[in-house]
Amino acid sequence: MLAEQKEAVAVAVAATKPFLRIIGATLISVAFAFSSHAGVLPEERADLLAHSYQGGGMDISGPSLLVRKNFLEKVSVSANYYIDNVSSASIDVLTSGASEYEEERKEYSFSADYLYNKTTFSTGYTSSEESDYSAETIFFGVSQDFFGDLSTISLGYAQGDDLVSRNEYTDGALVGNTIIGTVKRQNYRLSFSQVITTNLIMGLGFETVTDQANREDEDISVLNNPYRSVRFRSAQSGTGYATQREFYPDTRTSDAVALRAMYYLPWRASIRAEYRFFTDTWGIEASNYELKMIHPIEDLVTIEGKYRYYEQTASTFYRDLFDEPNELNFRARDKEMSTFNNTTFGLGATLNLGKLLKWNAAEHELMLNFFVDHMMFSYDDFRDLTVHTSNPGAFNAGEEPLYEFDAQVYRLFLTYKY
Repeated sequence: MLAEQKEAVAVAVAATKPFLRIIGATLISVAFAFSSHAGVLPEERADLLAHSYQGGGMDISGPSLLVRKNFLEKVSVSANYYIDNVSSASIDVLTSGASEYEEERKEYSFSADYLYNKTTFSTGYTSSEESDYSAETIFFGVSQDFFGDLSTISLGYAQGDDLVSRNEYTDGALVGNTIIGTVKRQNYRLSFSQVITTNLIMGLGFETVTDQANREDEDISVLNNPYRSVRFRSAQSGTGYATQREFYPDTRTSDAVALRAMYYLPWRASIRAEYRFFTDTWGIEASNYELKMIHPIEDLVTIEGKYRYYEQTASTFYRDLFDEPNELNFRARDKEMSTFNNTTFGLGATLNLGKLLKWNAAEHELMLNFFVDHMMFSYDDFRDLTVHTSNPGAFNAGEEPLYEFDAQVYRLFLTYKY
């Protein structure tokens, strides 16, 4: 049970960690899979990024620095440093009884590519550290161009080892940390892209991820948030419900398939589209639709617009309100495990500072990039429990308003290509 007040801050801190890691990965990821081909090394560049996420009571911000250098026209190496500074008073914080908290996550990554004829071999390492979660990942990949460089096939494998612990708090102060388990993750990827016409490229990708947890304590599962609780009906409680720990399976396997296309328009603009389907052994099925248009204006400014829609079904062991304690062997009340949808509208611009300042260095480019995403989340079976604090007695358990919120993501970064 999580009734003790001293645990409230810990509940709040960990409540948003999985979502935080997703947001962080999204901010620094490459948006489109066709942007490079196996037979060409990535461009030499340095990127300095400032990012910010605001929504649902959460503020996430921080810098990121990426540097890439090529050698002998055969080898490309890169290093990336990324920080998330978190300040949160999200719904998980408010309903746990904790006050707003602050936390920092740091991530380091290194990668190398080796080009041999039309084959590119890639490897890399990533390390991420939080107060109660550390993760290390290594990856390997190979890409091959064939049929006159019109086709590219890519294979990839990644393995992650995570150490999960639980912070202990007294009066809001961290007093201890207990390891609750480890997670081994494996990721398998296969993708194929094909130049269909002079204007059209299409691609198909497959991905499988397996998670295997090892618990230190049989009563505390590892693949979920170790602080989070589910609720069940209780006539003795003033809110009509009581709580107990979440409890997840120790294994999870997920599969995803993505179909992508990029079409070049006659006026130098391009349209990019993607559909992705996801399913896992926890009963979740999800679909993602994305449409993006990129339009350059006289080599000075490139405008980008994006629409994305995501929807998913709930896990088989998710409930907003259980009828009784231990109703199921596995129990979840994480809103990211519920039935929900997310709509995103994005707008951005890239300014060629070199041309604007009439910089004549032909081999160098200096670009200023700014992107804004507006995200709208709507949950079908996750309810807003803050009404029991703001308006006590007005709602029965299980009849609270459904939760929804809007969020904004801002990215400002300077790119120097040398």
